Amino acid sequence: MEQEVRPMAGLNGSQSVDRALGLLSLVSYSGDDGSTLTDIVEQSGLNKPTARRLLLALIRSGLLEQDRLTRRYYLGQEAYVLGTLATRRYGLLQISRDSLGFLSAKTQDTSFLSIQRDSYSVCLHREEGTYPIRTHALQAGYRHPLGVGAGSLAILAAMPDDEVETILAVNEATLLAEYPNLNPDRIRADIAAARDKGFALNPGLILTNSWGIGIAIRYPDGRPAGALSIAAIDSRMQPGRQGELAALMRSETRKIEARLAHLQSQDDRPRRPNASKVAT
Repeated sequence: MEQEVRPMAGLNGSQSVDRALGLLSLVSYSGDDGSTLTDIVEQSGLNKPTARRLLLALIRSGLLEQDRLTRRYYLGQEAYVLGTLATRRYGLLQISRDSLGFLSAKTQDTSFLSIQRDSYSVCLHREEGTYPIRTHALQAGYRHPLGVGAGSLAILAAMPDDEVETILAVNEATLLAEYPNLNPDRIRADIAAARDKGFALNPGLILTNSWGIGIAIRYPDGRPAGALSIAAIDSRMQPGRQGELAALMRSETRKIEARLAHLQSQDDRPRRPNASKVAT
C-alpha cells in the first residue's frame, strides 16, 4: 500500500517539485524500456528513500506508473493526456509528418525530427527510407548533447552565440568523456560551417560511415523549434548530393515553419468570453 507523501527533511516545496519533475524527465528518456529504481537513483544522485517518495507522488498523480512484475517505471496515462493537450500549441511532430514522409520517399534515405530539451537534443521521430543499406545512429527517443549529430547541430547553430557558449559549457564534461571526436572547439567550427553553408553536416563523427545533414526549423520569432535531418551511408552523402538534399529539406522546412506560424496566429487570436461569465 502506498504511503502518504510528506515533505522531506531539508527540502522546501519548490525543491521537491523540481526534483520530482527531474525524475519524470529521467523516466521519459528510457522510453519503452522503462527505468528501474536503481537507474533513477544513479542518474539523479538522490538517495533511494527520497527517490522512492517522489516516484510515489508521481504515480499517484498519474504521471508515472510502475509495472507490477518488472517494477520498472514508465510514463503514465496523465503524461499522455497532458502531451495530447499540448499538441495544438507545440505539436511539431504532427505538422512535420507529411514532410518527413516526403523526404524519405523522395530520397530513399531515413529522415528524422529532433527538438531541444535543455542542453540536449531528442529525436522525436525516425522515418525509414527504402534504400537497402541504412544507418542506425539515431532512434526515436535517443538524446545527445546539442551539437552532436546533424539535427542537433542545426538546432545549436540556430541559437545566439551566448546561448551556444552556455550549452557548450554545460555539456563540456560529457562531450570530452563520451564523444571524443566532438569537443567544444570542434562543435564551434561545425557551427560556423553550418551557418555559412545553410545546413549542418555530420561527416560520420558519431558512427563511421553514418553521415547526416540537418536544417533547423524556426518559430516566427527566429527561435529554433527543432530540426529536420537525413542520414545515409557516406557514399550517398558526397558534396554534390549534399546540396540536393539540403534543397529538399529547406523546402520542407519552410512548409513546416508556415504551419507553425499559422498555428501561433490561431493561438494569438482574442478569445471569445465564456458565455457563462458574461454579465446579463
